[in-house]
Amino acid sequence: MSLISKNPRVLVIGGSDSSAGAGIQADLKTISALGGYACTAITALTVQNTQGVKSLNPTSPEILLAQCEAILEDIDIHAVKIGMLPDAESVEIVSSVLTKYQPEFVVWDPVLVATSGDGLTTEDIVNVAVEKLLPHVHVVTPNLHELADLTNSTEAAVKDAGLVEAQCQVLLNRGARAVLAKGGHFEADTATDWLFTAQGFSESYVKSRIETKNTHGSGCTFASAIACLRPQLPNLSEAIRAAKNYVQDAIESSANWRLGKGRGPLDHFCMENLSLHHFSAS
Repeated sequence: MSLISKNPRVLVIGGSDSSAGAGIQADLKTISALGGYACTAITALTVQNTQGVKSLNPTSPEILLAQCEAILEDIDIHAVKIGMLPDAESVEIVSSVLTKYQPEFVVWDPVLVATSGDGLTTEDIVNVAVEKLLPHVHVVTPNLHELADLTNSTEAAVKDAGLVEAQCQVLLNRGARAVLAKGGHFEADTATDWLFTAQGFSESYVKSRIETKNTHGSGCTFASAIACLRPQLPNLSEAIRAAKNYVQDAIESSANWRLGKGRGPLDHFCMENLSLHHFSAS
């Protein structure tokens, strides 16, 4: 079955990465590779490369709102992917847009810090983001450090899977429908992600760890892949599994790239013949 059989249309709300490894640029490549059509609403312009973020320049609230409404009043959107929101005003705008338009499926990737370790918000927006966005999203996809931040925890669960579950439960108790904790920072030989839902469903997704520094934008890519694949697959679990297979292939394909002096990007177009059967396989 071809990935373009349903041609999902995805609105991506997030920041621009001038090195094109993460952010809107990674989202566009991911959704295109997986057979979708991506529209965008830019929340901020960043000046960055593979070595780090040099500056962050938020979009005005008026322009952010206008971008979102221009798309949603015109194009039948199947899914929304939310990435970097630089300030509380942008959180408020996105919350109001989701309230008004009620998209079918929303993925929130709570980008707070870049792969390089540089901050991607201009203020502490964690609590307002949790309060304003969780009621509207179908799955939130924090890495383990973001999960600790979102739950006001002092410790990231990089060694204890039980703590991962406990922190995910905090978000479920605060209104999350589903939490996908990305385990790239977990100290183990495998790369494991954990899904917990408000209905009590849980599942883990395990892949071998690839030794490479080219992981810039892997979180953006994963969330965008889920947003694009969910309208094409029967349920969230299958979409996550297919998205993880895609990210694994993209990292493996770029593992030996030498693009830039820091953390390089993934190979988003890692296969000549992308197929739903391939990425859906366990």
